[in-house]
Amino acid sequence: MKSVASALGCALVALTLSGALAPPAQAQQSSNTIAEIERYRQMLQDGNPAELTSAKGEVLWKTRRGPANASLERCDLGLGPGVVKGAYARLPRHFADTGQVMDFESRLVHCMVSLQGLDRAALVKAPFSSEGQSATDLEALTAYVVEESRGMTIAVPQQHTSEVESYRRGRKIFYFRGGPYDFSCATCHAIDGQRIRLQDLPNLTREEPAQRAFATWPAYRVSQGALRTMQWRLFDCFRQQRFPALNYLSPASVDLITFLGVNANGGKMDSPAIKR
Repeated sequence: MKSVASALGCALVALTLSGALAPPAQAQQSSNTIAEIERYRQMLQDGNPAELTSAKGEVLWKTRRGPANASLERCDLGLGPGVVKGAYARLPRHFADTGQVMDFESRLVHCMVSLQGLDRAALVKAPFSSEGQSATDLEALTAYVVEESRGMTIAVPQQHTSEVESYRRGRKIFYFRGGPYDFSCATCHAIDGQRIRLQDLPNLTREEPAQRAFATWPAYRVSQGALRTMQWRLFDCFRQQRFPALNYLSPASVDLITFLGVNANGGKMDSPAIKR
């Protein structure tokens, strides 16, 4: 059955990419469906379960842990040690102490290792919660920090040479085609008006949809009952393209997030959001 479903899915994608147009009635129905999904999200937002995950993350952030018996309150996310407000909206960025461009999750792991003395291999071994599990520490900490940037303007920097190079590499990754279906990120996210099943696919090369998409991740996935981070979002996109697994915190993942973040500059963070 899975092979049949995959074949049907490919056929639908092919029809969409070929430019076939839906009849007016079907197009109207599609528009109404998208509007209803958005209304559903807004209704859930007031009681977003991610609030509980964020609260757990705040406790973890301020609790002394690890061999060094230290909290994360001295972690420098780019705005100075201990400054959390608005930090997520300005990541990824270059960090002089590592000589690297880092997204939030890679910077978080760096702080947990360097400040608290925790083992990096153990931290990154299982960063995402499975079905029915509580949020991992990394997910909870991410929820807390991104919540502190809600309403802040996205301002991913492009001043350091390494930041510019990261964006350029991320752009190449976005347009790279490969895998058994000859897909790329751009296959789904560089064309207006596409969707898969009931999910609209934002054109991430255009300002407004790029801002809206980046601003609403991390997000609570209702269908999974879990908060999902940006690193998870890219991991799952690669899985759906049938690409080799995207390693957690890999340079490629950070470069791709940099590309998406710069495209979204000027938008307002609205995360953790609600997704289907």
